Amino acid sequence: GHQAALWLAVLPLDLKVVGDITQKGYEKKRVKLLAPFLSQTPSGDSGLQSNQQGSSPSVNAVQDPAVEPAAGPSTSTSSGRCRRSHRSGGARDDRYRSDIHTEAVQAALAKHKEQKMALPMPTKRRSAYVQSPVDNCTPPDTSSASEDESSLHHQASMSEVPGQSLQSPDSWINRSLQGSSTSSSASSTLSHGEGKAQPSALADVLAHARIENSIIPPDVTSSAAQERAPRVDLPPNAPVRGMSRGQSRSSMMDTADGVPVSSRVSTKIQQLLNTLKRPKRPPLREFFMDDSEEIVEVPQPDPNTPKPEGRQIIPVKGEPLGVVSNWPPALQAALARWGATQAKSPALTTLDITGKPLYTLTYGKLWTRSVKLAYTLLNKLGTKAEPVLKPGDRVALVYPNSDPGMFWVAFYGCLLAEVIPVPIEVPLSRKDAGSQQIGFLLGSCGVGLALTSEVCLKGLPKTPNGEILQFKGWPRLKWVVTDSKYLTKPSKDWQPHIPTANNDIAYIEYKASKEGTVMGVAVSKVAMLTHCQALTQACNYSEGETLVNVLDFKKDMGLWHGVLTSVMNRIHTVSVPYAVMKACPMSWVQRVHLHKARVALVKCRDLHWAMMAHREQRDVSLASLRMLIVADGANPWSVSSCDAFLNVFQIHGLKPEVICPCATSPEAMTVAIRRPGVPGAPLPARAILSMAGLSHGVIRVNTEDKNSALTVQDVGHVMPGALMCIVKPDGPPQLCKTDEIGEIVVNSRAGGTMYYGLPGVTKNTFEVIPVNSSGAPIGEIPFVRSGLLGFVGPGSLVFVVGKIEGLLMVSGRRHNADDLVATALAVEPVKTVYRGRIAVFSVTVFYDERIVIVAEQRPEASEEDSFQWMSRVLQAIDSIHQVGLYCLALVPANTLPKTPLGGIHVSETKQHFLEGNLHPCNILMCPHTCVTNLPKPRQKQPVGVGPASIMVGNLVAGKRIAQAAGRDLGLIEDQDLVRKHQFLTEALQWRAQTDPDHTLFVLLNAKGTAVCAATCVQLHKRAEKIAAALSERGSLNTGDNVVLLYPPGIDLIASFYGCLYAGCVPVTVRPPHPQNLTATLPTVRMIIDVSKAACILTTQNLMKILRSKEAAAAVNIKTWPTIIDTDDLPRKRPPQIYKPPTAEMLAYLDFSVSTTGMLTGVKISHAAVSALCRSIKLQCELYSSRQIAICLDPYCGLGFVLWCLCSVYSGHQSILIPPMELETSLPLWLSTLSQYRIRDTFCSYSVMELCTKGLGTQTEALKLRGVNLSCVRSCVVVAEERPRLALTQSFSKLFKDLGLSPRAVSTAFGSRVNLAICLQGTTGPDPSIVYVDMKSLRHDRVRLVERGAPQSLPLMESGTILPGVRVIIVNPETRGPLGDSHLGEVWVNSPHSASGYYTIYGEESLQADHFNTRLSFGDPQTLWARTGYLGFVRRTELLDASGDRHDALFVVGSLDETLELRGLRYHPIDIETSVSRAHRSIAESAVFTWTNLLVVVSELCGSEQDALDLVPLVTNVVLEEHHLVVGVVVIVDPGVIPINSRGEKQRMHLRDSFLADQLDPIYVAYNM
Repeated sequence: GHQAALWLAVLPLDLKVVGDITQKGYEKKRVKLLAPFLSQTPSGDSGLQSNQQGSSPSVNAVQDPAVEPAAGPSTSTSSGRCRRSHRSGGARDDRYRSDIHTEAVQAALAKHKEQKMALPMPTKRRSAYVQSPVDNCTPPDTSSASEDESSLHHQASMSEVPGQSLQSPDSWINRSLQGSSTSSSASSTLSHGEGKAQPSALADVLAHARIENSIIPPDVTSSAAQERAPRVDLPPNAPVRGMSRGQSRSSMMDTADGVPVSSRVSTKIQQLLNTLKRPKRPPLREFFMDDSEEIVEVPQPDPNTPKPEGRQIIPVKGEPLGVVSNWPPALQAALARWGATQAKSPALTTLDITGKPLYTLTYGKLWTRSVKLAYTLLNKLGTKAEPVLKPGDRVALVYPNSDPGMFWVAFYGCLLAEVIPVPIEVPLSRKDAGSQQIGFLLGSCGVGLALTSEVCLKGLPKTPNGEILQFKGWPRLKWVVTDSKYLTKPSKDWQPHIPTANNDIAYIEYKASKEGTVMGVAVSKVAMLTHCQALTQACNYSEGETLVNVLDFKKDMGLWHGVLTSVMNRIHTVSVPYAVMKACPMSWVQRVHLHKARVALVKCRDLHWAMMAHREQRDVSLASLRMLIVADGANPWSVSSCDAFLNVFQIHGLKPEVICPCATSPEAMTVAIRRPGVPGAPLPARAILSMAGLSHGVIRVNTEDKNSALTVQDVGHVMPGALMCIVKPDGPPQLCKTDEIGEIVVNSRAGGTMYYGLPGVTKNTFEVIPVNSSGAPIGEIPFVRSGLLGFVGPGSLVFVVGKIEGLLMVSGRRHNADDLVATALAVEPVKTVYRGRIAVFSVTVFYDERIVIVAEQRPEASEEDSFQWMSRVLQAIDSIHQVGLYCLALVPANTLPKTPLGGIHVSETKQHFLEGNLHPCNILMCPHTCVTNLPKPRQKQPVGVGPASIMVGNLVAGKRIAQAAGRDLGLIEDQDLVRKHQFLTEALQWRAQTDPDHTLFVLLNAKGTAVCAATCVQLHKRAEKIAAALSERGSLNTGDNVVLLYPPGIDLIASFYGCLYAGCVPVTVRPPHPQNLTATLPTVRMIIDVSKAACILTTQNLMKILRSKEAAAAVNIKTWPTIIDTDDLPRKRPPQIYKPPTAEMLAYLDFSVSTTGMLTGVKISHAAVSALCRSIKLQCELYSSRQIAICLDPYCGLGFVLWCLCSVYSGHQSILIPPMELETSLPLWLSTLSQYRIRDTFCSYSVMELCTKGLGTQTEALKLRGVNLSCVRSCVVVAEERPRLALTQSFSKLFKDLGLSPRAVSTAFGSRVNLAICLQGTTGPDPSIVYVDMKSLRHDRVRLVERGAPQSLPLMESGTILPGVRVIIVNPETRGPLGDSHLGEVWVNSPHSASGYYTIYGEESLQADHFNTRLSFGDPQTLWARTGYLGFVRRTELLDASGDRHDALFVVGSLDETLELRGLRYHPIDIETSVSRAHRSIAESAVFTWTNLLVVVSELCGSEQDALDLVPLVTNVVLEEHHLVVGVVVIVDPGVIPINSRGEKQRMHLRDSFLADQLDPIYVAYNM
C-alpha cells in the first residue's frame, strides 16, 4: 500500500495538460504501474488499511529515500501533509494537481459516511442541457444515493439494463422496482448510473475507502437507519390527509388528499428533511432577543478559541543594501553603458511557437532601437509647437505575451523619452473578462496613447470601416505602431536625457483588487533602481549570466528580474512565452539545458507541466542552475510542487538548495526571497500549522489531527535594505504578536509609491504607520501593505500563508480561498471538473460572508458524477475547514471568464454569479447548513395574561382599540321607497311600471358596439318568461336551488330575476371553458352537486357542451339535473310572482373557490341584498340618471352584485363589458370610458394588468384615437385581497397621459362572510398609503416607518368603509380586541353580512364561528363575522365627510394563506415580490410551505439556460429580506402557476401539483 501510494505520487494525478500525454496513455501507464499492487487486493475490499489509518508517509515530503516509509511520523516526512490548489498568484492561471493528501480528504469523507448523508439530487428536465451526453445508464432523474452506496454494489439493479439505452421513464421505474424489492421510491433505487463490475484502478478503491458488500441499495424512505429521527410518514401509496389550514373551515376540496408518499418529489423532500435533521456544526447559542427588533444572532465568543500568546513582534531588518562602485546612477544609464561597450552581447532571445529560438536582440540593438523610439515619441508625433507626448505622460504598452522583443524596446524607449509606460494585456474582444476594468485603469492614469506592434494591431477587433473597436469602458486612444521600419533615426545632435534616478515615476504596473478593480501601482525611478540593486544583491546576480524567464514580462517578477534587473547586470534573458509552454511544457527545461542557464524564473505550474512531460526527455541537465526562482512560492501549496519537481529532476542534476521560493506583491514588490543555498548546507525547515489555528489567525504547530494541517515553506529572508513588520489585517495597523498571523508590511526604498490617480486608496496602503498595543505609533516611517498574510518564524525566516484578496471571513473565522480550492481538488474522482478552472469567493448575504465555489464541468461528466462530486466536496470542506459552503455551482466547459494567461477571472465570475449570468449546469446550495446566524424562532407568549389586562395595558399606553365604521345608513326620506325596495323583485316590478323604457343594462362586444340592452320592462318580461318555464318544466318547490350557467351578459341577469320570481334560489356559476373542459368542468360539476341544484338554466350552446362527448370524458354527464335552455322561451307569464314571507329568507347563494383551493358557498338573504345595494347607492351616489361601466366577472362577490343587482335597486344604467372580450380587443374598456364619458367604473386586477402590460406602450396611439380618461372620477378595483399597490400605481402613471386623474384609482374589499366591506365612493378622503416595517409585521405588530426605509412595505388603504359597516381588529387566538398598533383579524358587523355557509354537511358550529361571533371581552353583545383576513386600522390626519378624523382599514392578507415559519407570520405575496425582483427572467412566482420547508416556484421567461441562475438569487433575496432559508426552488415554464378568475394565485393547487409531480419543472433544486 505504501509503495502504491508512492508510485501514484510520482505519476501525478493531473492529466489535463495540453501536452502529449493523453488520458489514455496515462491510464495505460497507470495500470501498468499498479498491476503488482492490484493483484494483492482481489476482493474489491479496500486493501489500503494503512491509508485509512492515515499513517502512510506523505509522498512528496520524503526527502531521503533511505528513510523507511514505516519509520513513524517524523516531522519532515509523514506530517509534511501539504495542500495545494489550482491557482498561482496574480493571474490565477495554474493547472496542476493537488497533493494535499487526498488521504486527508478521504479520511474526512469516510467520517461522513457513517452519518449516512442522503442528499436529494436536483431534478432537471432533460432538454435543459443538451451539452452533457447522458451516460447510457442514467435513468431519467435519479435521486442521489448516500455516500456509502456509491459505486460497486449496484450490480443487482443494474445488471439487467446494459443494452437498452433509450427507454421511457416508466420502464426505468418498473425495472428498478423489480431490481429492488425494498425500495418504496423508484428514484432511490438507481442511485448511480454505472455499476462497475471490477475496481479497474486503485483510485476507485481509494475513492470509496469503505465499500459495503451489500447488494440491495438502502431504502431511502424506510426508517431503518437508527440515527434518523423517527418518521411520521404513512406507508407508501397511502393517501396523506390534507394539513389543516390555519382555521379549520369546512374544506370542500381538501387539497393534499390522495398524493401518494412515494411520488418522486416527496421522497426527495423527505431525504432533504432527513439531511436537515443532522445537527449543524456551529451550535446555535442562546442570545438576547429584543422583542421589537429581531436582529441577527450575535455569537458569543467560544472560550476555546485559540488566542495569540507571544510577545509583540519587533520589526525585522534586512541586511544593509551594499554600495557597489559600478552600479549605474539610473537604469537607463546601465542600458546606455552596455549598448556602447557590449553591443554584441546578447540581451534577449525569443522563441517561436514551437519553442525554437526566433531571434536574439543584442544590447547594441536594444539600445539603438530604444533611442529611435524615444526620439520618435518626443519629436515625430504631432508638430514641434504641439507635441502629442510630453515627458511624464502615461502611455499604454499593448504587446502580446509572445513578443518580448518589441515590449523591451517599447519599455526602454519610454524610459529614455521620460514618458511613463503602463503595460496592459492585449484586448482580444469587446467582451474580454475584466477589459472594462482595464479601461478604469487607463482612465485613472490618464492614458491617451497606446504603443503596439503592427502584427498586434492587425489582430485587434475592428469596426466594419476598419477603425479599432472602442472597448467597453475605455478612454479614446491613439494607437502608435513601434516596429523599427516606422521609427525615425534621431538627428546627430539629439541625445536622450538620462538624469540620476529621482522620485519621478518610472512606470506603472497594473494590479487587480479582490473586487476586480484594476489600479495602477506607480514605481518611482529610484524605487525601480533600488529594487534592481536589492534583487542583484539577494540573488547574487553577476554580469553575463543567462536567465530563462517563463513568467509574464509585463509585470511582477517577470518584469523585475527578466526585463529590469537583467539589463542592469547585462544578463542574457531567454523568454519562454505561455503559448510555447502550452504546446511544449518541457521547453523551459530544454532552454536551461541548452543555454546552461544559471537562473530560471518559473511558477509552480511550470514545474508541474515539466514533470508531466519529462519522460520524453531523457537527456536534459539542470546542473547549471544556481537559482530556480519560484514566483508563487509563497502559496501554501507550492511546497509539494517544489518537492515533487526535485524528486523527478534530482537525477537530472537539479540541486536541492537551488530552489528559491519568494514572496511578492505589486505594492511592496519583492517582500522576501530565499537566497541561493550553499551546497550541502541543511535545507530550511517547514512549518506544519493547524488549519483551525490559522482560521483564528494564530500559529499553532499541528500535532494531533494530520488531516487539517497546512505545510508551508519559508520564502527566505527580508530583502536587503528593507524593514518588515506584521500588523493586524483589519482595523488600525496594530503590531501582531509573534504567534499571530497578520499582514506583512514593508518599509524600503524599493517599493511602489502610490496607486496612480487614486489618492484616497493610496493612503491606506502606501502610508501605514504601525501602532503598538496601546495604539501609539511605533515611529515616523511609513510602511507599505503587501497584501500577504504571514508571520516571521525562527531565524527571521518569512512564511506566507495566504493573500488578503483570497481571504474569506466567515462568522469571524478566516479561510483562504486557495486552501479551499486545494481541498475541492483533492476530492476524487476529478473526472467531473477541470483542475485549473475553479473560482472560490464569498458573497455577503444576511450579515455574513458565504462561500461560493464555481467550477467548470467536463462535458463527459454525467449528472450523477457531478452531483456526487459536489456532495463530497461539501463534506470534505466541512470536515477539514469546519466551514459550510453556501453554494457550489458547475458551469459548462469554457464558459468561465478567463484572465489573459488562462486563469479564471474570479471577480468577474463573482459578478456573473450575483447578476445571474453564470448559467450553471449543476448547482447545490446549502443555506440550511451554513446560515447559522438566523434570529432565534419566536416563542409565542402563552395566553396566561388575562385579555382584560392586555386591554387595560393598551389603554394605559395611550393606544385606542382598533376599530372603524362607515357612515350611518340613515333613513331615506322616502319611506315608501324603502318599503317597496325590501325585495329586489318588487323594485324591478315597480321600475317596470313607473319607468318602463329606462335602459338599465347595455352589453358591449369586443368591437364596442352594444349587442344587447335591457330596459326595466324588458328585463321584467324576460324574468317572467323564465319563471314560467321554471314552474312548468322544472317541477320545482319553493326554495329549490337553481344553477345559472351563462357567459357574462344580460341573460344571466334575466335568469337571476326569473328565479326570484319563481321562488327559487339562484346560484351563479362560471361556465366551463370549451377548450379546457377537463380542468374547468369538474368545478362546475362540484358546485352543482354541493348546492344540490334541482335544475340548470343555461344557453343552447352550453347545453350542447354539457352533453358532449368531451364533457363525458371529464365528468359523469348522465346525472345532470334538469337542464333548461332559456334562449327561445315562449311568451308566458307565471301564475303569480313569488314574494318571500320575510326578508331573512335566502335570496341567492354565492359560491367561490378561495385561493387556498376551498370551495365555499355563502347564503345571502333578501335583507342583506337590500342593505348592500342601499349602502353602495349611498357611497357611490347612484341614481337613475347615472351611468357606470363594469368590466368584471359576474359570478360571485361584489362583482356579481354590481353586475346584476345594483342597477335594479338604484336605477342607474350599467354598461357591461365582459372581461374576456378584452383578450381580443385590449382598448375596449378604456375607449368605452372615454366614449360614454363614464364617471365611475369598476374592474378587476386581471383587467387592470391586461391594460398595463398590453397597452402600456400604446398610450400615444390611443391618444390619437381620441381616448380621453379625464371624465373618470373613480375607478374601483374589486378584490378580496391586499391592494396591489404596484399595479394600481403603474396603471395610474401609464394612463396619466390620457387624462386619468392620479386620484381616480382605488380598491374595494370584500370577503366570503361579507361581500363588500370597503368601497372608495365619491365622498371621503383619498385612500392613504403607509409604509410599515416588515420585521415588526411578522410579529403581528404594525410599526410605521418613512418611505424608502429598509425592510419597509407600502400598503394602501382598502377603500372607505361602506355605510352601515363596522370593523374591529381582533386577536385570532384570544378573540380579544387589539390596539391600533397590532395586526389582527378583521371582524365585521353589518346588515349585509352573509347569513352563513351553505354546506352539505351542515356543520352549524363552523358557521356560527364565522358568522355570529362575540368578542371574548370588551363588547360581548355585538355579533361579528370573521373575515379571515389580517389587517389593521389607522386613524389618519384626514377628515371624513362629517368632519371627524378618518379611520383607514388596511388589509394585509388572508389568514389562510399566511405561512408560519420560525414562529413568525409571513405573507406569501411579500416573499413573492422579493423573488420576482431577484432576476430579470422571473416572470411570476408563488411560495408555499411543505413540512416546514419553504418552497419557491418561479416561472422562467428567459431561456432555459438561465434556469439555474435563479436558484442562488432566489435563495439570497429571501434570506436577505425575509430571514428565511428556502428549502426547494422549482423553476417552471411561464403560465404554470394557476391563477383564478380574480387574478389571485392558487398556491394550494400549485402545491398539490408539485407534490403529485405534475408540474414538469425545468429544474428543482433542493437546498441543503
